Amino acid sequence: MKLHPAPSALLLCAAALLAGCATRSPAPAASAAPAAAAAPTYDHTEPLGAAMEGWAYPFPVQHLQFELEGRPVRMAYMDVQPTAAPNGQTVVLFHGKNFGSDYWANTLRALPAKGYRVIAVDQIGFGKSSKPEIRYTFAMLADNTVRVLDHLKAGRVSIVANSMGGMLGVHFARRHPDRVAALVLENPLGLEDYVPAIPPQQTANLLKLEMAQTTTSYRAFIKSYFKDNYRPEFERFVEQFSRVQRSPEYPRYALVSALTYQMIYEGPTYNELPKLNVPVLLAIGQLDRTVFGRRFAPPEAVKNLGNYPQLGKDAQKRIPGAKLVEFDNVGHVPHLEAPDRFHAAVLEFLADKR
Repeated sequence: MKLHPAPSALLLCAAALLAGCATRSPAPAASAAPAAAAAPTYDHTEPLGAAMEGWAYPFPVQHLQFELEGRPVRMAYMDVQPTAAPNGQTVVLFHGKNFGSDYWANTLRALPAKGYRVIAVDQIGFGKSSKPEIRYTFAMLADNTVRVLDHLKAGRVSIVANSMGGMLGVHFARRHPDRVAALVLENPLGLEDYVPAIPPQQTANLLKLEMAQTTTSYRAFIKSYFKDNYRPEFERFVEQFSRVQRSPEYPRYALVSALTYQMIYEGPTYNELPKLNVPVLLAIGQLDRTVFGRRFAPPEAVKNLGNYPQLGKDAQKRIPGAKLVEFDNVGHVPHLEAPDRFHAAVLEFLADKR
């Protein structure tokens, strides 16, 4: 972990190491190596509905019901109380596009153990929350979150946000700055201006692609987030998708996924970063090369995008007073790949934020 405490000019150094591989004569084999176990398909598992009924979350899930565009919806959340002496601070967790709030299980244990109240929400359209077929915007998601915080009587909070959730965190801090004590952006999307490189997509085309997903293709997609850090416990994210896909509700789930893609495309945050006026920590896994919408652009157009080591440094310069922590050998989701390092950095940053 490298800490960059101030956005002063940084010297960037790069080195390439080339290693040759010597060819050896093969030694006689005593016996054939055992075949690798086949990846599970989940063909015979119980389907999951679009609201993830029956899918275990790490803490009790509650719902807040309200109306959205004239229709009733339910927003799911976990409200975890401190397990050590309370410090009076509340942290809210924002998930990425391809996860629900259950992937914050480690954080939901680590921060309460240091006295924090932690609220993890499933945004409308995700996880155990309702999935209406509407136009999604980050402003709507931010305002929905305020509804939950008001319901829970949580006033000023710190936000820890990953991936798409980082974009929501930026929009939230710009829209409701009085509610934000601090903002932690964990490998957020939106650190670069991707719109010029990524052509717009019709929702019908996005839906077609969602419907064509398979367990195998989704596993490869999830593995790309973690680079060399994919572990057996991350297979649960593949299982979850595969079981939802076997549900008769999957077409609606897929459509909402397409609609939230449009939200990301239509709600860039690059130009909002210099306008942030809350304390910001950039927590950046250095192996990450995620590019939003990469598949829709020619390789030449995106070859310089998704360079998170550089994006973190550039964002630190553009966000007033931002701090930067870099996690070596970590991909897109540091809180899962290197939880001890991630939580230590977050706790140090939040210690004096109220």
